Amino acid sequence: MHKNIPVVELTISEYSGSIEKHGMIHDPAHLPLGTTVTSGKDKGRIVPFNLNDWWTGRSIPASRDGIRDALEVLGFQNPILLLSKCYGLSLSDQYWICPKDSGLRWETINFFQNDFSKDIGEILFGHEPENLACVSLISPDNTSDGWLRKKWIIADGKRVLMKGGSGVYQQEPFNEVIACVIMRRLNIPHVPYSLTFDKGKPYSLCENFVTPDTELIQAWRVRESTKKDNRHSRLTHLLRCCEELGIPDVYAALDKMMVLDYIIANEDRHYNNFGFIRNVETLEWMGFAPIYDSGTSLWHDTPHVGQDMGSKPFRGNHAEQIKLVSDLSWFDFNALEGLSEEIMDIFTPSDRVDEKRRVALAATVKERCQHVEKLCRGKAPSLLEDLHDKQRQIAETPRDPSGRQRETDLS
Repeated sequence: MHKNIPVVELTISEYSGSIEKHGMIHDPAHLPLGTTVTSGKDKGRIVPFNLNDWWTGRSIPASRDGIRDALEVLGFQNPILLLSKCYGLSLSDQYWICPKDSGLRWETINFFQNDFSKDIGEILFGHEPENLACVSLISPDNTSDGWLRKKWIIADGKRVLMKGGSGVYQQEPFNEVIACVIMRRLNIPHVPYSLTFDKGKPYSLCENFVTPDTELIQAWRVRESTKKDNRHSRLTHLLRCCEELGIPDVYAALDKMMVLDYIIANEDRHYNNFGFIRNVETLEWMGFAPIYDSGTSLWHDTPHVGQDMGSKPFRGNHAEQIKLVSDLSWFDFNALEGLSEEIMDIFTPSDRVDEKRRVALAATVKERCQHVEKLCRGKAPSLLEDLHDKQRQIAETPRDPSGRQRETDLS
């Protein structure tokens, strides 16, 4: 089901939790993006592997902190088995499974408008239940992604994600807040994060930005909507996919995301850590999602602040990825005045990040901001113009003896 729209009939294994087979397709337009053949005579046909990959990808990853202990408490062998227990419901989209002849309705079971159990979240946080027989599995925690410990809570009627840190520094919750400060100063659309503590440990809090009428489509699914041309870079391919789907205002949003990630040395902006917003019923694309999930940054797990860090998703290091930014006319260096002091203040409650590390982090962020400010001078033509130039280059590229065009990397 896609909210109230029947999409496709499925048979799900009670032993593995995965999709065994699919049956009648009721509404092909509402099939999850990237689950069908994208070209040729079979275009639109379901690819069983892709459909099952989409389904199992909704489950808690095996890398989640504490998941093995939680599964042992619950008596499950793998987290995929938890999907069916909550009908596959999520707080990121409106897809779910409706058991045959159950009579269930989206309005009465979705997590946006109805209460859900706290039990799974508590178990994931290491709290064993007093009576396992009374544990309810109806929870959006069964469909939450990511490797950090997290859980959904309801606060003042709002759905709020509570997420922890890792390693010696427990720095990720602080990093989320710092990233928000930078984006607020630079007018970059983002999900606001705040800081809280529970039993002495720091956690970030953010309100769900998806509504009952919208959904988050992660960039991974958009990327898989069209087969990649080997001549094209990862960035070019994603931009082409967005153009074909009709997603608006992507170029400017990606520029701002790459600038932010450069400033905070984000190591983990993979294709599931950014995405696009779509209307559930009309399937109209509303644009780039506000930036979220920026905690794996600021040298969070290393004592060597300022060392070269890997980057994602378009280049393997930030020095190369920042060169892909097409327009920096929006970057206001003056808006970052006093940022170093604010970073120091944000880390003040931490008993893991000492003053020496705070000073180093604040100073390195300032240096990276200054580098972006230098790049603002004499920036290259816009990415769209550059893309068109390189497309013309491809058309004019001589063919090798096999008749194929020689490879060109569209950056």
